[in-house]
Amino acid sequence: MTENTSSKKIDTFQKRKNKEEMKTQLITFALMIVFTLVAFGIVAGDIMPKMFVIPIILLLAIVQVAFQLYYFMHMKNAGHEMPSTMMYGGIWAAILTVAGLAALTWW
Repeated sequence: MTENTSSKKIDTFQKRKNKEEMKTQLITFALMIVFTLVAFGIVAGDIMPKMFVIPIILLLAIVQVAFQLYYFMHMKNAGHEMPSTMMYGGIWAAILTVAGLAALTWW
């Protein structure tokens, strides 16, 4: 009898896709560990003034949050438009709230 070759092609494609996804997640995980070690080294080493340390740590934190959202929570995949919209809306609301409270406090 003849075998169904299209299912074998789909299986090979899915395996290749899963392998690439795992490779991307491992690279992202390694980068996040490196960012954490860099932040720890900057603080523990006391090599910079605090004026530079705090923005660098905040920048590294923002990059790590982006990595977690897009790679570990799969926000880059199709079908996650509504959760993405809600999260971006929440981030925007938080920024507006902090900006408004800062304006009320300091002016």
